[in-house]
Amino acid sequence: MTERTCLIVDDEPPMRSLLKRVMQADGFTCLEAGSGAEALSILATTPVPLVLSDYHMPGMDGAELLRAIHAHAPETAVVIITAVSDVQLAVRCLDAGALDYLTKPFATDEVRARVAQALSKRQLLLENAAYRSQLEARVAEQSHKYEELFLASLQSLADALEMKDAYTWGHSTRVSRYAMAIADVLDVSETLRTQLELGSRLHDIGKIGVREGVLNKPGPLTGEEYAHVMEHPVIGWRLLSPLLRDMPHALAVVRSHHERFDGEGTPDQLCGASIPLEARITAVADSFDAMTSGRPYRDGMAVEEAMAELERYSGTQFDPCCVTAFKLALERDRSLRPDWQVRRRRDMALVA
Repeated sequence: MTERTCLIVDDEPPMRSLLKRVMQADGFTCLEAGSGAEALSILATTPVPLVLSDYHMPGMDGAELLRAIHAHAPETAVVIITAVSDVQLAVRCLDAGALDYLTKPFATDEVRARVAQALSKRQLLLENAAYRSQLEARVAEQSHKYEELFLASLQSLADALEMKDAYTWGHSTRVSRYAMAIADVLDVSETLRTQLELGSRLHDIGKIGVREGVLNKPGPLTGEEYAHVMEHPVIGWRLLSPLLRDMPHALAVVRSHHERFDGEGTPDQLCGASIPLEARITAVADSFDAMTSGRPYRDGMAVEEAMAELERYSGTQFDPCCVTAFKLALERDRSLRPDWQVRRRRDMALVA
């Protein structure tokens, strides 16, 4: 329907005819209803920008009709028509959402003025609603950009930490990839999956608080040095807690990825299902990458050897479900194998 369409609601046919002549003379296409129920039936299939409704009608009166229209078609301008003695009723209708009112008897010019005023108010309300909607969309878009920038900054910090040690470069990215593969097999929720990806990328960020001499030591660690390194989950959790308040799963990964399934881990000695699933997943991914990555004092294990170690400690160090899921993921996607092992097999094949 066009903006020059109106619905006239009145139980008295002569009054509808009078209003119809006035509105048509002003260029409106007019629909008619003899009751509130009939008006709602028309509006259900034919939305109109303007309704002129009498207040006193049998069955559903003008106030009830106004509430129904306001609930289901709030963009419709409603003008209530009352007798002079019912002005207080009209004022109450204005409070309930009517955009104007007419009092009987009325003059043609008054009808035109009230209708024009009601339609002007309607237009202003529509423009305000559109502006709010656009503003909310722009704010949401800007917030998303800030969030992406913030997360990119955190990832850059993690990458900068890894750059101190050529042997661990890319560790967080690989751990995240393995964790996502496990999550896919376990079919976790999208919320947990999103936060697991972030948490697994940042799981070692607490190593920024570990002495560099210990972090880059070219040999096995002493007991004291190992205990110092194992402070990194809590350091990372404290560092990120003010920044990731709305991402509890990501924080759980950072704090709990060195917990053990048997309760002998750190820092909280959680066991079994009390360890957050996202941390159990990351523990498997983290250990697999650590075993398959070379160090100055040892070569990285082959995938099959590392998988055998995960299965050996399944139920003690690792969640059996996560180990099984990772094994299935490796079988499904051969590209999960570490790049250096893929290159070594290819080179050996060429030599042969």
